[in-house]
Amino acid sequence: MTSAPLAARLTRVQGPLFFPVTAYGPNGALDLDVFRAHVRSGIDSGAAAVFACCGTGEFHALTPEEFGDCVAAAVAETAGEVPVVAGAGYGTALAVQYARIAEEAGADGLLAMPPYLVVADQAGLLRHYAALAAATSLDVIVYQRDNAVFTPEAVVELAQVDGIIGLKDGYGDLDLMQRIVGAVRRDLPDHDFLYFNGLPTAELTGLAYRGIGITLYSSAVFAFAPDIALAFYRALMTGDDKTVNRLLDGFYVPLVELRNLGRGYAVSLVKAGVRLGGLDVGDVRSPLSEPLDVHIKALAALIERGRALLKDGA
Repeated sequence: MTSAPLAARLTRVQGPLFFPVTAYGPNGALDLDVFRAHVRSGIDSGAAAVFACCGTGEFHALTPEEFGDCVAAAVAETAGEVPVVAGAGYGTALAVQYARIAEEAGADGLLAMPPYLVVADQAGLLRHYAALAAATSLDVIVYQRDNAVFTPEAVVELAQVDGIIGLKDGYGDLDLMQRIVGAVRRDLPDHDFLYFNGLPTAELTGLAYRGIGITLYSSAVFAFAPDIALAFYRALMTGDDKTVNRLLDGFYVPLVELRNLGRGYAVSLVKAGVRLGGLDVGDVRSPLSEPLDVHIKALAALIERGRALLKDGA
């Protein structure tokens, strides 16, 4: 693990946040060599950080031992070039266990996913994430989505917990996010707190989130078409809205429409895209299912279309 705090490193990022898929061999076991090749490809393509074993990396499908092996492999492959953030989730006891495994594996931080199944009140959520933050020395980013959605007042409290450095929003309520950002700015004026657009295809809402000051985002597209993802990122960051809109209309909107055709496609379609690029990362694990062949063919055509759009704009 590098000596620079995770928050400082993420504040300086100049590229998309990379969420690699987890590679499995023909027998369904982890293939760490292929996983490392996938991570290396992302770093060489310009990833600003590696978020290993998170949603796209099928955290839900990994045993604790597999999780530790994957995080360690990501840490070894990055060799400090970019930070490695590992997923942590389930109930408090298991989330703490995964957090400690990630720390032992050398991760720089944690992405804390919602507690498993239960719908807790704000006080219960605060206790859960405070316990997770206290369990290790790792910085924690809290993932807001599903059954873990916060009021602005609760985020102000979260931001004051030692070790919690940011909020990743996968809920998508811009009114709520504006009030969260405003509340933290008002009540903690000298406190640096990071915000991330964490929607499944974050580029689709990049302009809207940029409007409320949120420019960090996770890019699923970067996992299988880093050239398209980087072109979009650079256009968004430089205010080249003409290129942003060309890629939105011609690539990202059709991609979201394709993703919405199947349950679990936010993961399985990304993994199919990686395979289309020539790296055999295997299928998704149960209970997810592979995309239909017709949808994989549509994805291949869409990737070609996105790259054609890059050439048209050159």
